[in-house]
Amino acid sequence: MLKISFIAHDRKKDEMINFVTAYEHVFKDHQLYSTGTTGQRIMEATGLKIHRYMSGPLGGDQQIGAMVAQNDMDLIIFLRDPLMAQPHEPDITALLRLCDVQGIPLATNIATAEILVKALDRGDFAWRELVHKYKPGIQDGEIK
Repeated sequence: MLKISFIAHDRKKDEMINFVTAYEHVFKDHQLYSTGTTGQRIMEATGLKIHRYMSGPLGGDQQIGAMVAQNDMDLIIFLRDPLMAQPHEPDITALLRLCDVQGIPLATNIATAEILVKALDRGDFAWRELVHKYKPGIQDGEIK
């Protein structure tokens, strides 16, 4: 069971709802997390149970980022709106950087999200074992 987070900017929320609805059969077997409004809308549209954090601009991105920093998140689908300035852009940038540092798969558009979810559905999403096997000095989420 993986820990998966959903984040979507306002103009991407409908796209996220449609995506999660289409792959509900995949997501139902995992622990799901989301920022506030996105999570609420997904739960209303599906039968999925989602742990909701605060809205992104109010700190939800940072709450998910804290899980990433602790190596306690496995996959993030973050449908960003690249054409709209976001008031919490530093938080977004920090989350993206943390995903790179920890090796957490992060989809920022629907095409990449679909590739990752299809891999998850096939059962060949064993990235965590590979990261720990080939990255010297990392054991149990800690840098030694």
